[in-house]
Amino acid sequence: MTRSRSLMDRRALFATGAAAALLAATGVSAAVAPKTGGRLRMALSGASRSDSWDRGNGLFMQVARQGLIFDTLTEIAADGTLRGELATSWRGSADGGVWEFDLREDVQFHDGYPMTAKDVVASLMLEGLVEAVTPYLVRITLAVPSMNLPFTLSGPDHVIGAAHAPLSGVGTGLYRLRRFTPGQQVLAERVSDHYKGANAGWFDAVELVSIPAEAVRAQAMAEYMVDVADVKDAEFLAGLDDIVLMPSTRGMTHAVSRNVAMPGKTGQFRPLDNLRAAERWWFA
Repeated sequence: MTRSRSLMDRRALFATGAAAALLAATGVSAAVAPKTGGRLRMALSGASRSDSWDRGNGLFMQVARQGLIFDTLTEIAADGTLRGELATSWRGSADGGVWEFDLREDVQFHDGYPMTAKDVVASLMLEGLVEAVTPYLVRITLAVPSMNLPFTLSGPDHVIGAAHAPLSGVGTGLYRLRRFTPGQQVLAERVSDHYKGANAGWFDAVELVSIPAEAVRAQAMAEYMVDVADVKDAEFLAGLDDIVLMPSTRGMTHAVSRNVAMPGKTGQFRPLDNLRAAERWWFA
């Protein structure tokens, strides 16, 4: 396949609605308060035709899982602090070997089933024992004690899925899955009655599309086909004033349209704000 044919095929993909967008940045100010509406389009690398909801750790699937389709027990907030997401509180033994997590009791999966401790037990793959003490209390006994477990559980490898529908893309996240083509596309729409209410997730819909070639992702960005793309070479987008190179032109990891706004302060625990762009960004 020639390069021109490859670009043509990608344009056709975007034209049919299989568009995309990305992660989160560090230290960007937003001039306005969050407002709802619009479709966030992300162009991402790292996808594979073998991807599934329990397999594939490239950027594409990490963004699809975290802050989009699924939630985790804990999260790193936009200000860099640790807080509960599906868990309301937690406590550990003095040596970090045994932990208990109290769960929210007002959470439903996208198919209407309530989220309980059995779903956490079925989802967490840890070295040790994960058990349901009550329907809303989980105890984790680690094979190797760790005082960092609450931080660890905020990562995309520890999302909580539905025990009754494993590998189905049924989660508790702010966006409900509408289409998933492994290695190519994810389309999700905002859950209107989500437990987080109007405090997060301001887009009506989010689309992720896989574009392996960095130059093609940059071109999609330059031609306004997407709102965000992971791009590391600043030369691809040099001189385009309506695109922000983040975190900086000397050490960029992605490019973002100036039409996209985000929290005034983002966390430093991970450079990409825990992959939660779909949850924390909005259109200005």
